[in-house]
Amino acid sequence: MQHPEPNTRRPSRREVIALGIGALAVAAVPFTRRRHKLVRRTVPVMGTLAEVGVVHRDEIYAQRAIDAAIEELRMVERLMTRFDTNSEVGRANRLAATDAVPVNGQTATVLLKALEWAEASDGVFDPCLGSVMQLWDVGSRSRPPAGKRIQRLAARRFYRSLDVGTYRGQPAVRFTDSDVAIDLGGIGKGYGVDRAVQALRDWGIENGLVNVGGDLYALGASEDGDPWKVGVRSPRDADKLSDKLELSDAAVATSGDYLQYFQSGGERYHHLIDPATGAPRRTELHSVTVRADRCITADAAATVAFGMARGEAQGLLSRRSSDAVIVSAA
Repeated sequence: MQHPEPNTRRPSRREVIALGIGALAVAAVPFTRRRHKLVRRTVPVMGTLAEVGVVHRDEIYAQRAIDAAIEELRMVERLMTRFDTNSEVGRANRLAATDAVPVNGQTATVLLKALEWAEASDGVFDPCLGSVMQLWDVGSRSRPPAGKRIQRLAARRFYRSLDVGTYRGQPAVRFTDSDVAIDLGGIGKGYGVDRAVQALRDWGIENGLVNVGGDLYALGASEDGDPWKVGVRSPRDADKLSDKLELSDAAVATSGDYLQYFQSGGERYHHLIDPATGAPRRTELHSVTVRADRCITADAAATVAFGMARGEAQGLLSRRSSDAVIVSAA
């Protein structure tokens, strides 16, 4: 099947704003066409930048709704980041190999969803690669780790050593392998976006958007009453788009190798790890974007699809979640 040629022209400033927030850009509406005001805010959270926008007549009310959405993102970060040893994931990574560690119901929900994706993908998605991610640490490395260290962590199917159950009536996690460490980087942001969107809905917001570093939900319509126009950043040129999408009450998430990586010996080593090799996935494509009804689904699906042939990936996604569709690959 042939796919249309990507749109690689340079977008104007009026057409695209927030291009630097992850892999997605949101089109601006010319002032003269706006029916309602778009109130937006950008904050650092979950290891990236988050943008929350609300279409509403009352700017003060919109700002309060945005406050609620941002608090949901920060709550998910407090619970599920692996970079804080006192978060629930952090405590599990320290203690769950020796004892049951109680967790919040939300953390348990995300872990169970992650395990479902791990089983459905036969381990292509693995939420327990924290030790591997720490070994590679692409944000600070300038060369690959030693081969023996990589091999020791390769093809271990760590997710099978994560038990999510109960302890004294509370959700709890246990590890049956001391090398297991939870890393929800392939699903946690999507869950956070969904929580933020629900917060907007709880405030009665019908039109808005939440974009957390390339995981985005478009709620209702943009300020001109049309679907939100979202550009997928080209992995080869940050000033260009590889695709343009129109979204309304839908999520998209992008996985790519061009935002977190280091170069060594003419090779690019990125953060998307192949559990089978314990090393960055090898692929000719540099970006894949998935659309779904919920952002947690789009996030996990994009993580699974990256590195796979498009047809094979779409078949797997369709079996796991009928609403997950690959809408861009570059």
